[in-house]
Amino acid sequence: MTEQTDAADTATPAVLDTFAEHLRTLELPLPLEGTEQARDEARAAQAQLADHVIPRLESLDAPLLVVIGGSTGAGKSTLVNALVGRSVSRSGAIRPTTRRPVLLHHSADEPWFTGTRILPGLARVHAGAAGDAEAPRPGDTTGDHDPATSLELHAEDAIPQGLALLDAPDIDSVATGNRELARQLLRAADLWLFVTTANRYADAVPWEVLRSAAATDVTVDVVMNRIPDRPGVADELAADLRGMLEKQGIDVEHLFLVPETELEADGMLPARFVTELKDHFAHLAADSGARGRIARRTLAGAVDSLAASAGEIAAHAAAQDQERTQLKEQAIAAFSGARERIDDALGDGSLLRGEVLARWQDVVGTGEFIRGLEGLVGRVRDRLTQALGGKPAPAVAAEQALGTGLVHVVIDESARGAERAEAAWRSTPAGRFLAEGQDLGRIPDGYAEQVAASIRAWQGDVLELVRAEGSDRRTKARLMSLGVNAVGVALMVVVFTSTAFIPTGLEVGAGAATAVVGQKLLETIFGDDAVRKMARIARERLTARLDALVAERSGPFLDRLEELGEPGAGDALAEDAAALASLAARIREDA
Repeated sequence: MTEQTDAADTATPAVLDTFAEHLRTLELPLPLEGTEQARDEARAAQAQLADHVIPRLESLDAPLLVVIGGSTGAGKSTLVNALVGRSVSRSGAIRPTTRRPVLLHHSADEPWFTGTRILPGLARVHAGAAGDAEAPRPGDTTGDHDPATSLELHAEDAIPQGLALLDAPDIDSVATGNRELARQLLRAADLWLFVTTANRYADAVPWEVLRSAAATDVTVDVVMNRIPDRPGVADELAADLRGMLEKQGIDVEHLFLVPETELEADGMLPARFVTELKDHFAHLAADSGARGRIARRTLAGAVDSLAASAGEIAAHAAAQDQERTQLKEQAIAAFSGARERIDDALGDGSLLRGEVLARWQDVVGTGEFIRGLEGLVGRVRDRLTQALGGKPAPAVAAEQALGTGLVHVVIDESARGAERAEAAWRSTPAGRFLAEGQDLGRIPDGYAEQVAASIRAWQGDVLELVRAEGSDRRTKARLMSLGVNAVGVALMVVVFTSTAFIPTGLEVGAGAATAVVGQKLLETIFGDDAVRKMARIARERLTARLDALVAERSGPFLDRLEELGEPGAGDALAEDAAALASLAARIREDA
């Protein structure tokens, strides 16, 4: 191996390492339109980085890799054998013929290819002794339709030093794996040698590959094989092919014409028919400047192609992030609606009817407020002392009824929020993918107990507020005469009917009367300012607990989104695209 002379070429530019890392960690989990294409694009970009771009940029003086590709039966292997002077690549009528790619190099260039500098995904298999090409190859256990997993190396001094030939599978092989491998090998080429025939040069598949070569500025040579040996036919076909190439905007460096002829007894194409091609390779191998220009031109085109791929993948990654944002907003909106409906239920007086109202009236009486509120504390105290033996104190029963009602509201509205979130998700393919098999709308085991415990904890907070505010001598006597629970229930009633929970006002009906009695009772004991402060603190604590309970139900939805990984890959890949385009321009300037 020769020493590197250009310090700039001894290390991979950071943009390539960064792009490779971004591709390696890229996740496109949502089944959006174009997802499979984006994944394929990412895999192809990773392969091109590893197979060609990074190794070539790190070793600009490495032998030029000429990949020989073409359609089934075009005669690639026969041509390769003729260039070497012996049978080294399988040819025949059974398709696919080239099951494992064959790389031929000068023996002095062997260190460039025995490692994983290029095509690291293919294991290296060294060819046996001369003449063994037709024998079963070591490790060749692939079936006709299985893609090859190894690269067969031949050290052949008939190949000029500084250049290597790679006989690739057919680009239109009946085996899908071979077609994919053929395109992978073509992406690893410094120079593409396309082999076609006089009767198949207009086929669609070769032109598709040639157009992709033109799009990436790859240097291309073409061999037209099996031209009928009649006067003027070769010139006519060559002119037609050149016209087609020009019309498609495909710049071919050299066009070689090989006439149709009988093979020799050993199945070899007579050497005289490949003299022009062999001389071309010899001159190219001897001209380091020409090899360097070809390598840089193809490399710049490959990096430009990666820049385009990065942009396309970035756009799809951004679409994935946008879909994730929409799904998150749908889940948040569903539970935000549930949270608002809980507030509505607290503020519209519905919670203070039925069982809660009956238990509250056990505490304060049923009609005293009509006759005026004077003496309210005394009357409430009198009613509390009239509780029947064996039954919970009226204040405790009211507290329990109020807590039970609030628990039911929270569970019901949280369940409705989950149902709405799941329905919204199931309306799109991405949402269905996330919800599939999850049963996100189901109330989880233990949630009801969790809600009940949280409400009880809040009620405990309220009782502590009452105790703390009634600790001074002036209010302590009244508080103790009524009981902390009764005063605490009054504060809970006030919290439920405070303006923070009343979107439309609460002016009439039993709920209004209940609120008025509770407010008056508290003001009589603590005073206006103290009641406002206690109600504010209690309301804030209730809000925090309700927020936490509803957020707990939204957790499974948001957790599914978190499992998708970190967003933002689109922005990073867009930056990669710009950096790759800049790198391609610098390489092209060097060329």
